[in-house]
Amino acid sequence: MTLSNEQRKIIEDSIRNIPDFPKKGIVFKDITTLLNNKEAYGVLMNHLFERYKGYNLDYIAGIDARGFIFGAALAQMLGLGFVPIRKKGKLPYTTISEKYILEYGIDEVEVHIDAFGEIKGARVLMIDDLIATGGTANAAAKLIKQTGAECVEACFILSLSFLDGQKKLKEITNVYSLIEVN
Repeated sequence: MTLSNEQRKIIEDSIRNIPDFPKKGIVFKDITTLLNNKEAYGVLMNHLFERYKGYNLDYIAGIDARGFIFGAALAQMLGLGFVPIRKKGKLPYTTISEKYILEYGIDEVEVHIDAFGEIKGARVLMIDDLIATGGTANAAAKLIKQTGAECVEACFILSLSFLDGQKKLKEITNVYSLIEVN
């Protein structure tokens, strides 16, 4: 299931562009205006519910931090558990981690070792607000696999397709982006 043109317009029109943030030449896609727009957020969440209700999922995993907003709400709508994939040092229990390369350095994400409970091969949807270069998303998908779960699909509200982040991620899992930004 994909967005209708009308749904896409409602969501796109609710996302604010902030020029030259966080640095000159970058146009930041601000989703706070999507979140406080009850019509746009409702269209988005209802679309995600309709898309994923037949996927036979066990969990939704959201990437720190904006993936929590969409992932936790969708998990509740689908009657599933939610698993946070956090930046290093934020989870209180025993974790596994995956490093990834940034433009200027290395970062790391982690998940609890028992994040997907006792379900062997748990079917997991991974979600975040945006995919750019794909480093964080690739690391998160690898983490899901390390736990013995299956990342059925990675879902993003926005994809900065000119940065090719989806290309690498598609080697690991299926990818669905609602809105492509060229």
